[in-house]
Amino acid sequence: MGTTARYTVSIARSGLRLRESRIIADLLLQKISDGDWQRKILEENVLQIGNVESIKRIAGLLRYRIEALGESLWLLIRDGDRQQATQTVFAGAVKESPLLGDFMDVVIREQRGLFAPKLENWMWSEYIEVCRGRDPFMPSWGPSTVKRLRSSVFRILSEVGYLKDSRSLMLQNVFIDDQLRHYLREKDEKYALRCLEAME
Repeated sequence: MGTTARYTVSIARSGLRLRESRIIADLLLQKISDGDWQRKILEENVLQIGNVESIKRIAGLLRYRIEALGESLWLLIRDGDRQQATQTVFAGAVKESPLLGDFMDVVIREQRGLFAPKLENWMWSEYIEVCRGRDPFMPSWGPSTVKRLRSSVFRILSEVGYLKDSRSLMLQNVFIDDQLRHYLREKDEKYALRCLEAME
């Protein structure tokens, strides 16, 4: 029996970072060697991030999010317009972080069904308790960690457009890019697509 937690703090390690994600997608499309990857990321600092530890952390996480999407979606990230590329990067974040994905699939979808105009901060705390009941291996997070995770998720939802901004928490309809929807269906990415469609 596995003991891996479904819910982790990974989503708090980096926002979507569209500019950096486009660079990562371009490097993946070039199919460069591991050595060239290290040179580009660490020596040339193509992501233009301040210090080595931050470079390693952010580059590693963005690559992990994006790489699993596959080449057709790398192209959307690199070459798509802002909305298309942002939604595609978000799909990668949802795949990588069930904490983010399940919030979309459970809380955002429920609020949409209730025609609620906005989220409330308490909904995140309540959601975390639901997650704890679902995942016996979930770490026990203190109030400051829960708040930091909430801030990270709400900021990301604002970037993609599900929230008007991270202060008012007003909900907005988001319609998934047709090309992204097609590729997600083609790749049988049912979970990611369902999460992205929560406000349609």
